Amino acid sequence: MNAFNLPAWMKHLTNRSVAAPVIIILLLAMMILPLPAIILDMLFSFNIALSILVLLIGLQTKKALDFIAFPTVLLVTTMLRLSLNVASTRVVLTEGHAGPDAAGKVIEAFGHFLIGGNYTVGIVVFVILTIINFTVVTKGAGRIAEVGARFTLDAMPGKQMAIDADLNAGLIGEDEARRRRSEVGQESEFYGAMDGASKYVRGDAVAGIMITIINIVGGLIVGMLQHDMAFADAVKNYTLLAIGDGLVAQIPSLIISIAAGVVVSRVANNEDIGGQLTNQLFSNARVVYITAGIIGGMGAIPGMPHLAFLILAGVLAGMAYFITEQKKIAEAEPVVEKEVENPTETEEASWDDVTPVDIVGLEVGYRLIPLVDKAQGGDLLKRIKGLRKKFAQEVGFLAPTVHIRDNLELKPSSYRITLKGVEIATGESQYGQFLAINPGMVTGSLPGTITSDPAFGLPAVWVDATKRDEAQSMGYTVVDAGTVIATHLNHIISMHAAELLGRQEVQQLLDHVGKESPKLIEDLVPKLLSLSVIQKVLQNLLSEGVHIRDMRSIIETLAEHAPHIQDNNELTALVRVQLGRAIVQQLFPAGNEISVISLDNELERLLVQALHNNNATGAAIEPGIAEALSRQAETLSKQQEQMGMTPVLLVPSALRITLSKFLRRAVPHLRVLSHDELPDSKTIRVASFIGG
Repeated sequence: MNAFNLPAWMKHLTNRSVAAPVIIILLLAMMILPLPAIILDMLFSFNIALSILVLLIGLQTKKALDFIAFPTVLLVTTMLRLSLNVASTRVVLTEGHAGPDAAGKVIEAFGHFLIGGNYTVGIVVFVILTIINFTVVTKGAGRIAEVGARFTLDAMPGKQMAIDADLNAGLIGEDEARRRRSEVGQESEFYGAMDGASKYVRGDAVAGIMITIINIVGGLIVGMLQHDMAFADAVKNYTLLAIGDGLVAQIPSLIISIAAGVVVSRVANNEDIGGQLTNQLFSNARVVYITAGIIGGMGAIPGMPHLAFLILAGVLAGMAYFITEQKKIAEAEPVVEKEVENPTETEEASWDDVTPVDIVGLEVGYRLIPLVDKAQGGDLLKRIKGLRKKFAQEVGFLAPTVHIRDNLELKPSSYRITLKGVEIATGESQYGQFLAINPGMVTGSLPGTITSDPAFGLPAVWVDATKRDEAQSMGYTVVDAGTVIATHLNHIISMHAAELLGRQEVQQLLDHVGKESPKLIEDLVPKLLSLSVIQKVLQNLLSEGVHIRDMRSIIETLAEHAPHIQDNNELTALVRVQLGRAIVQQLFPAGNEISVISLDNELERLLVQALHNNNATGAAIEPGIAEALSRQAETLSKQQEQMGMTPVLLVPSALRITLSKFLRRAVPHLRVLSHDELPDSKTIRVASFIGG
């Protein structure tokens, strides 16, 4: 077996990291060192095979990034052709006087095949092939790559925002988001590289014409002056060799140019080029019938080639008939006859007739059914699973399963979200279209149905799939119909997290914590606190947007203070102090400085005195002060949001619960923190005052 081991130097050559430099060195060596005719034959044959291989790979790709090495392949194949042109030119000029086979059998065969005994016709055909390659194929492919690079670069911000939206909605994970961002960057780099690489192909076409002319003129000079050949013999030999040399290089060049055009001009979907052409050209039997009728009519006109037109019309008509029959077979469904039962008496009611109410429900109109039907390619169920997983990881408990059903009473494109059987949100989602959301910095307007984002109320417009890239290039965040529903559902679940945490979820949460700290749970429940009190504390935290992931700290705090405190509001305040660092981190994820809104000293004193005298909640606030407080809090909160900061009101501990409950309805996005909840490591900057 050792006889088959490769020598050390061959192993180095087969190393992929060494292959590229070796190929470049070989290409340069071909331009400098003379090559025998047999080597030229092998290299020309390899060049043709390589171009066919590249074309077939381009036809099989489903999107441009499937052939991401194509720009480099263009450069290498162009350099290979030019190196072969230089090597063959040397042989043609030095050995051309010996006969048409002086530069190898491949060049001779291509020259005889094209010229066919008529040099004028051969030259004209060669020039036409070169012009087609230069002015049509390479120019068109280069223009498509140029425009594609520009639009891809313009669309990058919108695509990145769409990825971030999916990530925040829990539709994708970090790994998938990282992969998509990488794909967006690669797409931009690919089209930019194709734009530059296409210039090599155009230059190669020009070089082909010039090299052919130089070979003919140089061959005549060398043959007549150095080898004393007659003019007719020199023209015969060198013209055949020059045209054969040019043709054997231009055919691979034309094939590579077609491959470049195919790769950059296709619109990505789940089919290759063959599948796209077949499905879109020959899927409509009516169109094929009409085409057959037109061709048949043309064949009946006197003077026309009747046989050719009528045969083609018959073939098209047969093809249309075949398409129609195939559709009938595909659409036919077996009809299963069911026996109609006529019960003689109605069954008695039972407990089975009492159906429990769904905790979270999603009802969709009939046009949105494909979004939840796996058989029709719907992925909404998968997205909702990812949404629940992300919610559990971030908030700290597993939300109830979302029950999805169709509702024919809804509008076709409408949906509604229910909580414990009660409708809490509705919206519309246009299946097959995309929602372009205006984040506030778009550069233009789009044609379509104007609406608003159902989750956050941002201005938006429904656009067709053809406008997706254009919308992204303008700065819109573009999402599909399924993402619209999933994002809205995620927003609703987050807003009503406190209502979703029932006694069963609390018990499951304690059981989960008890697996690692069983003694901690045994000492707390039910010895010190009942399950209902713990549930109320956790609901108080969730109602103010505080995550309960750190259950260990929550349980330890409750266990510490439960012997002498049983009020759930007081326990919640103590837990918030313990979770202060996590709360501030959740509201201000970056930086050590936090910008807050505070109360004017006089207003703060009045509120503390009023609460102390009444020993009550927000009802103790004088109506005039309450209205002014609510109005100013809303105004300052909006100012904080416009500056890109989370609106936070910082108050004394005695006022926190009262003001939080009072402002929750009027300013839902305002978070109320107490001084005790702020960690010492944070720097406080008071941006504005209420009552000042």
